[in-house]
Amino acid sequence: MKVLNEILAQAVRTPDAPAVVQLASDCAAPEAVALTYRQLVVQAQRLADTLSDETPAAGQVGLVMGNSVEWVLADLALMLGERVEVPVPLAFSVDQARHLLQGCTQVLVDEMGARTLDLWRSAGLVLSAPVRRVSVANEASPGEIPCPASDSDADSVIKVIHTSGTTSRPKGVKIRRDGLGALVEALWQRARRDDYQRYLVLVPLSLLIEQVTALYMPLTSGGAVLLPAPGLAPLGSPGVIAEDRLDVIRQARPTAMTLTPALVEAIARRADSLGPAERIEHLFGTPRLPLLAAGGGPVDVEVLVRLQQAGIEVFQGYGLSENSSVATWNFRGANRLGSVGQALAHVTLRLGADGELQLRSSSLFAGYTNEDPSSCAIDAEGWLHTGDLARIDADGFVSIIGRKKTMIITGNGRNVSPEWLEAAYRQVPGVEQAIVYGDRQAFMGGVFIIDVQADPADVGAAIAAFARTHLNEIEQIAQPLLIPRSEEVMGRLFTVTGRPRRDQVSAFLDAHTARICA
Repeated sequence: MKVLNEILAQAVRTPDAPAVVQLASDCAAPEAVALTYRQLVVQAQRLADTLSDETPAAGQVGLVMGNSVEWVLADLALMLGERVEVPVPLAFSVDQARHLLQGCTQVLVDEMGARTLDLWRSAGLVLSAPVRRVSVANEASPGEIPCPASDSDADSVIKVIHTSGTTSRPKGVKIRRDGLGALVEALWQRARRDDYQRYLVLVPLSLLIEQVTALYMPLTSGGAVLLPAPGLAPLGSPGVIAEDRLDVIRQARPTAMTLTPALVEAIARRADSLGPAERIEHLFGTPRLPLLAAGGGPVDVEVLVRLQQAGIEVFQGYGLSENSSVATWNFRGANRLGSVGQALAHVTLRLGADGELQLRSSSLFAGYTNEDPSSCAIDAEGWLHTGDLARIDADGFVSIIGRKKTMIITGNGRNVSPEWLEAAYRQVPGVEQAIVYGDRQAFMGGVFIIDVQADPADVGAAIAAFARTHLNEIEQIAQPLLIPRSEEVMGRLFTVTGRPRRDQVSAFLDAHTARICA
């Protein structure tokens, strides 16, 4: 499948159907059609023509935007113009943004992106590439729908996706056009054509999985992309908890969503408080149960069982950017709770001698722009070594049981490399050691071993100031636990060579809380 051609063909079939819908900030107010299919593809072609005049062929174009109508427009324009899209998460630090934007020949922004770019500039970002503000035109007669692109056999890189929270120079995963098409085609084999008629966007569109499920699945099937009210922060933003978005879900009446683990748990808690007769309509604004996919991290099987017993089925999946996102997925009629499903049709799986999950597929990436500690290797036979430990049962259902590496996956599906973050925090005066944690939690936490002569209040202020200046929002720890150095604490939490004993952190925190409460 060529995703772009499918979207253009859909625009020919249903030119006046809603493509992008903007929800109102007032839940009682009506939603607005921001772009029809005709308006979307015509305005995208116009922007693509402008980019073709201003940027070199196959050049990289930075995308600094929030979850906006402009994002959808710019994403399609970059496909039409055959430019390489480099999404820049707004939560990134100035150092990370500098690394992403240094190779871009132009930067596209919306209103939120322009404000973020100003903040990065005030923090020291020097940007040589020109910046273009993307706007949406309100046109009654937008023009003719562009013709599909030529069916060239030549594959090409269309995106460079950077993972959040690895190092100040996060690795760039080069996504192929044909790889993306192979993935979308495989996903359609596990979904109905009417599943994605109303897809609600709740996490940042800078995440590849959300681009796939929020844009390409709806727009290749005549569905609409539902955007929350402008200015509503996505899940994973500081201070945003999953329960805060339940009213938005009810307002949107979605037919599909991809949920973070934290949002699955929030839906389960709300469902527990509702009676069977009102449960589905109260949660989703309609008696029809949406297609609920879950990814980005594990969901406790007990939560999934409770939801299933309440008539709410959630389909867990697993993927990574190196495979253009999804690799395995449960689906209707084949949903084994606790697993992440069976391999998609274009994916082959095996386990290494140590239990590491390895895969081959037609949607594998084209390599990295640079390496970092979370990079995956592809061996001489073409197998991607994921770094995840797994089991595969006799029916092909995969269960992820751990990670070879120590990457933290937060409750909102964001990846954080603890080793790099701990090394960064050790730069703060008064901090001797640090262990950060946050697996399956909404926000990061940390135990900081501080100099016994230091004032904890001063160290705490220095940690906060350092994080604001040098770290992105995901990596900032709002409530660090400061512990004066002692041989007892060091022996319990660190090896003799200074490596963290991560398996001891939970018990240490429980014991510390018990002492405070005693």
